[in-house]
Amino acid sequence: MANRDEPVNGKQSELSLGKDGNLVLIDAGHYVIWSTQTKAKSSSSVQLQLENSGNLVLDDGDRSIIWQSFDHPTDTLLPNQAFTKTTQLVSSRSSTNCSSGFYKLVFDNDSILRLLYDSPDTTSLYWPDPRVAAWKAGRFQYINTRRASFDSMGQFNSSDGFTFLTADFGMARQRIMRMDIDGIVRVYSLVEHEKGTQWEIQWQAISHSCRIDGICGANSLCTYSQDSGRKCSCLHGFKMVNSKDWSYGCEPEFKSCIQDECGFIELRDTEFYGYDIRFHINSTLDACKKDCLQDRNCSGFNLGWKVDMGTYYCFLKTSLHNGYQNGVKVNAMPMMYIKLPKILVSSFDQKTIGSSTPISCSRPVLTPLIRSYVKKYDISKPIGYMLVLGCTIGIIEIICIVVFWYFSSQHSSATEESYFPAPTAFRKFTYRELKKATRNFREEIGSGGASVVYKGRLNDNRIAAIKRLKNANQQGEAEFQAEISTIGKVNHMNLIETWGYCAEGKHRLVVYKYMENGSLAENLSTGKLDWATRLDIAVGTAKGLAYLHEECLEWVLHCDVKPHNILLDANYNPKVADFGLSRLFDRSGINQSDFSMIRGTRGYMAPEWVFNLPITSKVDVFSYGVVILEMITGRNPTGKQHTSNEDGKAESSLIEWVREKTQDVNGIQTESWVEDIVDPSIRGEYDRTIMENLVRIALHCTEEDRDARPSMSQVVVMIQDPP
Repeated sequence: MANRDEPVNGKQSELSLGKDGNLVLIDAGHYVIWSTQTKAKSSSSVQLQLENSGNLVLDDGDRSIIWQSFDHPTDTLLPNQAFTKTTQLVSSRSSTNCSSGFYKLVFDNDSILRLLYDSPDTTSLYWPDPRVAAWKAGRFQYINTRRASFDSMGQFNSSDGFTFLTADFGMARQRIMRMDIDGIVRVYSLVEHEKGTQWEIQWQAISHSCRIDGICGANSLCTYSQDSGRKCSCLHGFKMVNSKDWSYGCEPEFKSCIQDECGFIELRDTEFYGYDIRFHINSTLDACKKDCLQDRNCSGFNLGWKVDMGTYYCFLKTSLHNGYQNGVKVNAMPMMYIKLPKILVSSFDQKTIGSSTPISCSRPVLTPLIRSYVKKYDISKPIGYMLVLGCTIGIIEIICIVVFWYFSSQHSSATEESYFPAPTAFRKFTYRELKKATRNFREEIGSGGASVVYKGRLNDNRIAAIKRLKNANQQGEAEFQAEISTIGKVNHMNLIETWGYCAEGKHRLVVYKYMENGSLAENLSTGKLDWATRLDIAVGTAKGLAYLHEECLEWVLHCDVKPHNILLDANYNPKVADFGLSRLFDRSGINQSDFSMIRGTRGYMAPEWVFNLPITSKVDVFSYGVVILEMITGRNPTGKQHTSNEDGKAESSLIEWVREKTQDVNGIQTESWVEDIVDPSIRGEYDRTIMENLVRIALHCTEEDRDARPSMSQVVVMIQDPP
């Protein structure tokens, strides 16, 4: 990623190799974003070649290298790629933002291979452990050579004496060493399994992820357990600076205090490494408190026992960085005292320290690139305009002839073929192609009442989900026609991306982009979705339905919104799918419904279907509200949990159950109603205010009176901008 911190716009962007041997990336027609700044001896034989080793080499034809990518790694090192004092591995900012992050693998000035945390505010070394002398860690200092590499068999060697073997050492595999976004260097091997190949970790530099500097930001604590992984939490009296990114840390919710206004809270088995302003040996707790109270810059202190001297010591700290709390009591672990206003000291509860939030990757900040584009035309040759005009007229005539022929042939063959191709821009596949792509429909990934979905690989290696109608009867054909006609008119990031269809003889198939994480229903049944992901799914689904109802050229009613029809991609972004029961409406006739049959799934269907009332977009709003209640409670619309109940007894419907829980016998809301309905798998993760707002929105969407329900665009606003 040579230009990782200066991306191109994608308009008139060009990567070119000049005859002088300079590889140049240009944006907006004239902005030079990046170049190799090289010059070949001969302009006739210069070439750019990607070698089997993964090295991109620019040479002048006689194997004389003038530039190579191996000299400029980004965040990854390949086997036999030299790592020297002039190179470094720099992590990406997040999984979705490839710009330079804060973590680096470098050779330090003492010739030791180290991991470095380098943020805009501070810089620190955290591996090998800076509290351990280099020679005790098996490293050699101040040597002339700074060089490291690893081979395809899994052995790594560094000039400072550091070496290791991967867990699968001795097997010749494809491998990479990567500086990951969480500050840990790992070696991955490409391992083959029955269902394909995947990258697996074979070595990592740090096993305890809370020992990484800056991972939770300032004024916070990092805790780790094998069950829940690494979590961050703000200190008592502090709040997150950026709710989407823990690296920004926490900020105080109080003004600074002095002497008698202040007190201390005690954090057991806790330390904040570094940032010490004073050190006292043979000191008491009262003496340390007095010293910190008299210093306005003191934020707290560590009090510990120095075994070799047989006495107590304390470190006074002006800043609270790299906070770490051990989940297991350790005698040698010092006690941490944080200075706070007395009103906060009195409200502190040691048990609340465990209330933390999982680490989440920061989201990219999209900044528009303001560049003026160069229009390439030559006004000195007016004959060019005449040629363009003539060609345009000719193309229009050809299009008119083709359109006339197309409609004539369609009219003449209407009695022979009941299917007519929809006016869509995607591709029409042959049945033979899709049969080959699915290996004769071998891998089934889902099924419904009228169709089965298979996984397949197309000729261009794209992974697809291919839906095949079981019976091409009149009803099945109608659903197929509805889906093809609908998906050809929609285009939104929260709607399933459709690549084509097949209508050949009795075969009816639709080809979608494959969604790696399956359906929302599957993920709810396993209980692995955290609260933040569920909230994102709620917002994305609402945006997709709002687009169908209000932004399409022809308004669309989905008519079958349920967790099985909400698919999740690799990043758990929701995609509304399965338009087999959908219906198109002209803008002037959105309220005119002439449905010949009830559409939808039991439990998610609005009352209008049962009472034969006019059908509007509010039927989708009702179904959406049921889906949100299902995500919050972990129960299906009949009131039962996704996991089996202990007693197995029938329960009231989901909507009735939630409404009952939100009120007591006198119709007054209780304080614990949120905890009573929330899915046990997400308890302790959510913000109560946001959760209460989402429950109110879901109940608003499921009102029996359709006029009382909001529109989907109003739902989006209510979720993103709560009152």
